[in-house]
Amino acid sequence: MLMRTDPFREFDRLAQQVFGTESRPAVMPMDAYRAGDDFIVHFDLPGVDPETIDLDIERNVLNVRAERRSPAPDGAELVAAERPTGTFTRQLFLGDTLDAERVDASYEAGVLTLRIPIAEKAKPRKIQISGGSDRRQLDR
Repeated sequence: MLMRTDPFREFDRLAQQVFGTESRPAVMPMDAYRAGDDFIVHFDLPGVDPETIDLDIERNVLNVRAERRSPAPDGAELVAAERPTGTFTRQLFLGDTLDAERVDASYEAGVLTLRIPIAEKAKPRKIQISGGSDRRQLDR
């Protein structure tokens, strides 16, 4: 059997035991991209109860908060506890080009997906150009 030790991993585990992580917010991994007229954001939140997910927007700042609780019952003796538990938070600063009034959120298979429409004022539009013949008609 091959065994590998990582002294830094052991140090991280010790630091978590000494300082704790449940009260400290942890970051959640995300992907973000534009698809057509929407801005899409995916957050990885495996094992999170959808009831603990909280989304709010204040002055173009989107706050995402979720909580993952330990599946072990109170008083159970933990043999290994490597999966992070506690509160996870993330803030996104939404530009003026996004319509923060029409955010759509869904949670499926441990992934929170936000669909934020591009604001109408930010979409490209055609501008009619008048030519020289139109100008001559105006001068007469």
